[in-house]
Amino acid sequence: MLDYGPDAILMKGLDGSNWHLKDYEARGGYGALKKIVSEKISPEAVIAEVKKSGLRGRGGAGFPAGLKWSFMPKQYTGPKYLVCNTDEGEPGTFKDRDIIRYNPHMLIEGMIIGAYAMGIATGYNYIHGEIWAEYELFEQALEEARAAGYLGKNILGSGFDFQLHAVHGYGAYICGEETGLLESIEGKKGQPRFKPPFPASYGLYGKPTTINNTETFAAVPWIINNGGDAFMSMGVANSGGTKLFSISGHVNRPGNFELKLGTPFSKLLEMAGGMRGGRKLKAVIPGGSSAPVIPGDVMMQTNLDYDAIAKAGSMLGSGAVIVMDETTCMVRALERLSYFYFEESCGQCTPCREATGWMYRVVHRIEHGKGRQEDLDLLTEVANNIAGRTICALGDAAALPVKSFLAHFREEFQYHIDNKRCKVSVPGGYFTPASATAGKAA
Repeated sequence: MLDYGPDAILMKGLDGSNWHLKDYEARGGYGALKKIVSEKISPEAVIAEVKKSGLRGRGGAGFPAGLKWSFMPKQYTGPKYLVCNTDEGEPGTFKDRDIIRYNPHMLIEGMIIGAYAMGIATGYNYIHGEIWAEYELFEQALEEARAAGYLGKNILGSGFDFQLHAVHGYGAYICGEETGLLESIEGKKGQPRFKPPFPASYGLYGKPTTINNTETFAAVPWIINNGGDAFMSMGVANSGGTKLFSISGHVNRPGNFELKLGTPFSKLLEMAGGMRGGRKLKAVIPGGSSAPVIPGDVMMQTNLDYDAIAKAGSMLGSGAVIVMDETTCMVRALERLSYFYFEESCGQCTPCREATGWMYRVVHRIEHGKGRQEDLDLLTEVANNIAGRTICALGDAAALPVKSFLAHFREEFQYHIDNKRCKVSVPGGYFTPASATAGKAA
């Protein structure tokens, strides 16, 4: 389901068949690049416009894109690289694949503009290995752009050279971490690097590198065409522009929706058709599976922007909104999340390698009627000991759901321990283990 409102800038007017170069040019595509060339807009002016727009990284971290671009060393004369992170592996997130599927040339144009602004001649788009059709489509779009002179030597007679390549991953979640992604492009095991040094000074092949998310690059052409102030005005303070939200779970119309940042969550829920079966909203994970969960009543009073969601106790993250209704067993939900992070840990850091397994096994035994009273404090202790003690943020990503689920729904975990069964007694809730009355709701 795609539903893009009148203010959509990334996906407006797209139906899945009009993604080719001729279609993009008919919509004014590559106009921003032509504007830069014809008006001889300087790289510094491009970066200044992106800064003015308030565009923040759309992959999860939310770091200001223009500021990141300004970190690229200007006087460096050796190779420099531009990398797009389309390794979309966060559970609940499925927006970037739609950008490639419906509007790949907007992403390509955004990367060309970024390369021009930072004086970069070579770029890579690292695409998640489990969306192979989108990878092949992107390769076709690259060939179209090369044939039209938008990529390669002396682009549009500007004297600027830039070549862009697609690289496919193999489905490893850890390669979504930017330095793990760089290692994978280099042909190595996808394990995160120690930082510092940061990619801006020591990135791909040890050279200065800038990495941004797919949605971040895709927003750049609109900013150049319409101005940073216009983009900023579509959002709220500290959260400029529009954002793609991937909403899934217990809603009638799951899908991607493009909204102005600062839009109330209640509006997104309405666009998604409301709660499935008319049931009551219980909880929401607003920014992908690693974001802390928020109780439903709090989320209904929260706007969709960086500061508002942070005030509610979570993160905007990737914009993946996972909706849970009253039939959801929060212990079972956490068990599934904990299993994911246990399985996806690269094993490089001891706290992550060991503690993700501990957290999963403890939640698993609580869910299956074998929980102990001391398990709740044990979970909190293990989560606190993993957070902030790993090379990359996967440790925190595994710990935050545990801490937030216990903070907001501790009584459900306690009920499991005390009664050896789930507190939820409606369809979709907990079922007793096979050793008990198999097939009957607990």
